[in-house]
Amino acid sequence: NLPIKKAQEFFRSLSFNETEKLIAHQILKEVVQRLQFCIDVGLDYLTLERKSATLSGGEAQRVRLATQVGSGLVGVLYILDEPSIGLHPKDTAKLITTLKKLRDLGNTLIVVEHDESVIRASDYVVDLGPGAGRHGGEVIFSGTLEDLLTDQKSLTAKYLRRELSIPLPLNRRNWKKNKYLEIKGAREHNLKGIDVKFPLGNFICVSGVSGSGKSTLIQDILSPSLMKEIYLSEEKPGGCKKVIGMENIDKVIIGDQSPIGRTPRSNPATYTG
Repeated sequence: NLPIKKAQEFFRSLSFNETEKLIAHQILKEVVQRLQFCIDVGLDYLTLERKSATLSGGEAQRVRLATQVGSGLVGVLYILDEPSIGLHPKDTAKLITTLKKLRDLGNTLIVVEHDESVIRASDYVVDLGPGAGRHGGEVIFSGTLEDLLTDQKSLTAKYLRRELSIPLPLNRRNWKKNKYLEIKGAREHNLKGIDVKFPLGNFICVSGVSGSGKSTLIQDILSPSLMKEIYLSEEKPGGCKKVIGMENIDKVIIGDQSPIGRTPRSNPATYTG
């Protein structure tokens, strides 16, 4: 039940007599090392008994990565599809350190990524383009980051050189007069009895480091509470005292990452009607 970091401290602090030390040494070494791999990929806040289904996508992928670092295999080709998805920039640095450890053991890593820090950390870059769909499918660049930064054809390079950027909005909407949706006493997984207000009629971003409770707050508490109130859903919401302001909403539509359509014949045309 301890968070991984505290569990590791517990195992490090155990004291034995000489005979016990002989018996426990190898086991302790292994346990402490395994916990360290989890800490290295930024999972020090997780408890070991958490059910896999309650982990976010990024957490699950990092658990797999920690397993691979611990296995100590050599000569393996690892293929990772956007491992930084859902990661806070603070945790991306830990992810990159882990990937480099896997490489330094004598493995090859092919990573499909958009994240700038991962691109900059790589030894070799293959840039595809120039556009999407029928306009893509060509190798625009292949080589080191230094050479990519001087390439004139690559759209990626233009963003890395800061020739292109995504501008921040100059004006933002006034939300102070709006009605609110409010969660009182949210207490589930990592959430510690917090109150949260959402001004309605706005574009709201829930941000924070990986594992701070964003998905728990929205997907495990807010969404099921609304589904239960509006559609009489049977799903049990996560722990909270109450949700105020639900009368201001008449419909809930959830756009998560689960595949669209339930039949093999489903496609974007049938799904969108």
